Amino acid sequence: MDGAVLGLLTALTGIAGTLASAFMVQRGAERSKARELEHAERMRAEERRHADERTALDTRRSCYVALNTAARYYHIVLTDCRHALQADLMTEELRSRLDEARVDHRAQHAEAQMVLPDTVLGAAGGVNRGLNSVYGIVKRLDSGSHPAGESVLDVEHGLSGAWGHLVAMRTVMRADLGISESGGKPADEVVQREADSSTSPEPPR
Repeated sequence: MDGAVLGLLTALTGIAGTLASAFMVQRGAERSKARELEHAERMRAEERRHADERTALDTRRSCYVALNTAARYYHIVLTDCRHALQADLMTEELRSRLDEARVDHRAQHAEAQMVLPDTVLGAAGGVNRGLNSVYGIVKRLDSGSHPAGESVLDVEHGLSGAWGHLVAMRTVMRADLGISESGGKPADEVVQREADSSTSPEPPR
């Protein structure tokens, strides 16, 4: 092989090596860029997920505040009615307050049904049933249409049970928001424990 051919082969080998090196560098850069894009997309997806979780948490928190406030007020007005019935002092103003409290609580409970997780919804249902049961007794006593044996004492007992459900609902709400711990117990066990342990017939006024 003469020198010219050898030189040509050497030059071609060098060119091929240079091209191969450039190609490998380009491929490496493309892979690095792809990894960067993939990482950036994962970060954006994670940020979107956290934002959605924060929005959902804020929505639940607002719903919990509104429902808890409406339920407590409903309970307070029912308690006022109990005292009024006991003293035979029911008034139109108190009847109007009672009906308004019931309507407001019903609206808040209906809205909450679209937002609440099952554990909280179960506790809220107990509150709703308890308060409405007392409402029925109050209305029957006020109108004189109550059955024999039904009395203000039934209102008192109903209020005590409803207050137990209110405490349980608040406990499950706080646990869902991460404010309090349930000690690792299932939510339904927490509800029952709180309802059983609550003996106060009336909320703080």
